[in-house]
Amino acid sequence: MIHYHGTPLSPRSELEQMGGEHFCVSFSDPRDLGTCLRIAQSVMLDNGAYSTYTRGEKFDERALYDWLAPVLMPPHWAVVPDVIDGDVRAQQEMLITWPFDRSLGIPVWHLGLPIFHLCYLVNRWGRVCLGSSGKFWQIGTVAWCSRMDEAFNALLREFGRIPWVHGLRMLGQAAGPWPLASADSANVARNFKDTDACPRCKARELDAINPPLGWEMRALQQEMSL
Repeated sequence: MIHYHGTPLSPRSELEQMGGEHFCVSFSDPRDLGTCLRIAQSVMLDNGAYSTYTRGEKFDERALYDWLAPVLMPPHWAVVPDVIDGDVRAQQEMLITWPFDRSLGIPVWHLGLPIFHLCYLVNRWGRVCLGSSGKFWQIGTVAWCSRMDEAFNALLREFGRIPWVHGLRMLGQAAGPWPLASADSANVARNFKDTDACPRCKARELDAINPPLGWEMRALQQEMSL
């Protein structure tokens, strides 16, 4: 699994020591982008939609695309803009604004949206980000875990194997049971000052944790509507 460590991380001297890691830089706070592009193996460019949503502001996808254009090239990729708490139609309308090659972006399926939309995204884009929102906002609850089981059951049933799935804010689930191909979190940036460990040390601890490669169909703990 590829472990993306969230930024910003201060002081900058600590970030500089994390060369060779993978980083997540958000459009909502891109101050570390230049450093991350210089020292990282790869950078995940987050669209910042959630931060905009929590501030009650209007999301400006054109400004996002202007920011992405100079730097969006392999091995870096971006989270395709999504509508927080929006329905399938709202998500579809945002998807069609994407101006770059699909290989450079991964769309978001929110756990509260229908399963058929998850399969649609994988069919069209090949990869998908899983986002926790609505009644599934809190990662790790019984309902959240059951919905994750349902999603992976559907992917295995539809495609015969699990495609590339990125877990948004899911580095805490790096050990599984869900076979994530990549995940991100701001755990290192937020928490390293509360311990004696340096950020690079904390990142390396997380990097050493990986989920299982495969998935077996699971019985669901509760019925979820499709």
